[in-house]
Amino acid sequence: MTPPLPAWPYSPYIAHRGGGHLAPENTLAAMHVGAAHGFTMFEFDVKLSRDNVAILMHDDDVDRTTDGHGPAKDKSYTELSLLDAGSWHSAAFAGEPVASFAAVARYTRANGIACNVEIKPCPGREAETGAEVARLCDEYWRGAAVPPLLSSFEEPALAEAQRVAPHLPRALLVEKVPADWRERLARYGCVALNINQKDATAALIDAVHAAGYRIAAWTVNDPARACELLAWGMDAIFTDKLADIRPAA
Repeated sequence: MTPPLPAWPYSPYIAHRGGGHLAPENTLAAMHVGAAHGFTMFEFDVKLSRDNVAILMHDDDVDRTTDGHGPAKDKSYTELSLLDAGSWHSAAFAGEPVASFAAVARYTRANGIACNVEIKPCPGREAETGAEVARLCDEYWRGAAVPPLLSSFEEPALAEAQRVAPHLPRALLVEKVPADWRERLARYGCVALNINQKDATAALIDAVHAAGYRIAAWTVNDPARACELLAWGMDAIFTDKLADIRPAA
């Protein structure tokens, strides 16, 4: 007997890193751009500063997306907050600060935006980051009608998120779909498998659904591919092309 699918109160269109290619990723400015393009769900990356403040940043180092240099884990929140996280993208965003998780949580909750919170730990901090991000999600979204979806490539982070906030939904992120994906999803009490869109097939989507899980694909930037995946039953797609692939497009 096919198990029922878990609740999925999320949009099929998810803005990657908040603003896709249209704004500096993982910033409040990106969230504003995503919302202006009609997105009601954002994905973004959360890690910890040296003094354990949760901030939004994808890379281990600050070099690509700020005017600073070196590992994020070596910098305090104050040091990170003084960096320019917008000029690398374009002059229009010069001076945009590194976003705190707290600020992004306030903005998204106030505006009815759902979130896929990717736990993106600095190397060696997988378990503690998973635990702290889950604790903060439980605090920031307490009483919310739509809970955040916690995801990670790092299985120790997912394990800690499950321990700290077992009631919050989780998704396993994978670079390549492993043969034992069913066992891994069950191990961490996940509701979804988040895959590279290149690996998506109609048969895989059907298999994931038949096993009682949801499935989402990153990062889908071709409109024809987006239509194909959604027609096959993909539950959600992450995109950088906010003007071309969105609820109203």
